[in-house]
Amino acid sequence: MKGSIQKKGKKYYAVIALNGKRKWFKGGKRKEAERVLAEKITEINQGTYKEIPKMTFKEYAETWIKSYAETNLKPSTLALYEIIIDKHLIPQWVDYRLNDIKAAQIQSYASERLKKVSPKTVRNEVALLKQMFKHAYQWGYTKTNQTEHVLRPRIEKREIELLGPEEIDKLLKHATGAYKIAFLTAIMTGMRAGELWGLQWCDVDWNSNQIYVRRSLWGEKFQTPKSKASIRKIDIPSSLSRELKKWRLACPISKDDLVFSNTDGKRTNHNTVIKSHFNPALRRAGLRHVSFHSLRHSNASMRIQAGQNIKYLSTQLGHSSINITMDRYGHLFNDVDFTKRQVDLLETSFQSVRNRLEMGNKKGLEEINESPNPSVSLGAEAGI
Repeated sequence: MKGSIQKKGKKYYAVIALNGKRKWFKGGKRKEAERVLAEKITEINQGTYKEIPKMTFKEYAETWIKSYAETNLKPSTLALYEIIIDKHLIPQWVDYRLNDIKAAQIQSYASERLKKVSPKTVRNEVALLKQMFKHAYQWGYTKTNQTEHVLRPRIEKREIELLGPEEIDKLLKHATGAYKIAFLTAIMTGMRAGELWGLQWCDVDWNSNQIYVRRSLWGEKFQTPKSKASIRKIDIPSSLSRELKKWRLACPISKDDLVFSNTDGKRTNHNTVIKSHFNPALRRAGLRHVSFHSLRHSNASMRIQAGQNIKYLSTQLGHSSINITMDRYGHLFNDVDFTKRQVDLLETSFQSVRNRLEMGNKKGLEEINESPNPSVSLGAEAGI
């Protein structure tokens, strides 16, 4: 395979004949054109050469959404990604061809964004870019994955927000209508908000006192739960079961058979609940502002304080692994009161073992004393 260097105006180009047509590559200085020529000839001879479409970033973003995002992402994730692409990524690279965007430019974009928004926001945007460029490379739209070595910003772990037992009582006393039962259910099950609003009466097993998490509600649309582990059975106390039975007789009729619909029986909008019911209940109770997700954190804290098995706790919360549970709540296991209770439990367990041993020894002595020839029995038992 041979090629040549051609000059057009003030720029030099590498030119190679492919499939009976002359292909022109990248103009610039002569040395750059010679480098490109050598590179392309090597790729063609090794069979690694591939045609890269002349596609702009905007064109690719639209293709990626239609070809991948709309069919593979949850509605909530898709909506977030569309906002990021339309408001930030397309304006940033609207005049760029996809293959001309460099890793350094993407890293610079992340650095500039950090000056305006939180590290978590930037991390989400970089994660999206990494996903888009990985697919672009796999689909043959780029020569390399430009984001492979782009760094995500580090996020400092924030202390999780918890409500103590007294605070929970205050919140429930100042909650109104259906939302008192909804908040109670969130606290006693640790369900995520979407799981709570997507709960249907058919998911409640009254015989076994369990709730089945099968779906989530986001933006008034049903979707699958966060992960496979999120599809689970949650054990509920009898007190919650009784409250739910009472609520079933009083709740609005819902076409979707929802446990917690809005007052018209329609699907609940989470943001409306927060603004109109959750935050006002916190204010009336005189409590500090916390997120709705703190109810889930409070449930995890109470489970830990009760000494629940870590594997059971992780399963009830719907975590995909114990590592996630420990990463999020591991510091709660270092609480002084928790540690003391664990020692007391250990002491109780040893006491029960000692009692069994003492009973066994006592029974053995009684059998020996009842034997007509104790010495023979002892000798035979000991192998003497």
